[in-house]
Amino acid sequence: MKVFEGYTRGINLGGWLSQCDNTVETYENFIREEDIRRISEWGLDHIRIPVDYELVEDNQGNYKESGFEYLENGIKWAVKYGLNAVLDLHKTCGYSFDFGEKEEGFFENRKYQERFYRLWEQFALRYGKYRDHLAFELLNEVTDKEYCDAWNRISTECIERIRKICPNIKILVGGYYNNSIEALKDLRWPVDENIVYNFHCYEPLIFTHQGAYWIPTMDLDFRVSADLTYGDIKELSDKLLDGRYTGIDGFSPDEALSSEYFDRLFAEAKAVAEERDVRLYCGEYGVVDRADPQDIVRWYRMIHETFEKYGIGRAAWNYRGKDFGFVDEHMSVVLEEVISLL
Repeated sequence: MKVFEGYTRGINLGGWLSQCDNTVETYENFIREEDIRRISEWGLDHIRIPVDYELVEDNQGNYKESGFEYLENGIKWAVKYGLNAVLDLHKTCGYSFDFGEKEEGFFENRKYQERFYRLWEQFALRYGKYRDHLAFELLNEVTDKEYCDAWNRISTECIERIRKICPNIKILVGGYYNNSIEALKDLRWPVDENIVYNFHCYEPLIFTHQGAYWIPTMDLDFRVSADLTYGDIKELSDKLLDGRYTGIDGFSPDEALSSEYFDRLFAEAKAVAEERDVRLYCGEYGVVDRADPQDIVRWYRMIHETFEKYGIGRAAWNYRGKDFGFVDEHMSVVLEEVISLL
């Protein structure tokens, strides 16, 4: 399988230019140049920069120069400190993976789609000069499977329009169920050698999202160890996640979670990538800050073994805040160890 060179070990900058209060204070202070230098000193090779359309567009779709400048600062800092960057459009007008954002209609509305294409043309025109250090991620986490055909059409059109400006820049595409592995087989075959298939992994969700307030069925006081068994995963997921679990078929209920779980879970992604001769990238993975720090280390050790075995590039969620922050207090006692496992 092809390796996504320069994007093997990274971290997300969520909460800076995306999923934030969209204020100058946040744009100028949530992430600063010294943070990028610190990430470089950790020995990572790239950052993923989530961006919401509100950073660079007003309600009418007019462009905001200040927003483009904040984004370019992040790219410039990455280059300065020897890092690459993924520009991830986390939200576009008419669509967000977060239903609370009340963005609707993108997959049916051609005007929203045209606005999406034009925004990517702007990114290509402005940042194509960084093509040796930058990759484009078209859209974060398509949700429903019913959007699959529309998304294949939209992503193909967007790639064609980007290619007229940036013929060789790497472009990341993920699929439904929030960039699930299952969706990779239903993505349109890569149109050229510079397409990268993208997935996310927060499995098993009952561990990585324990006590997560944004899951309606979750008990906020629920806590679980990384030593849970596959039987535990099923029982607890049935109780607190409406049966949302994956990857445990074929394991004994009494068997404890191990790296073999991720070996099997990622096998389909690896097979699809090899069949289509495409690079593979995990754009998000991580554990909520409610988990015990030592259990967080255990989970990262397990998934790290599989990433290394299969040669999959990845970016952990998240550098600061967003309930997963590496530089937040809960990670202080294990930070160096976890960084070594990215």
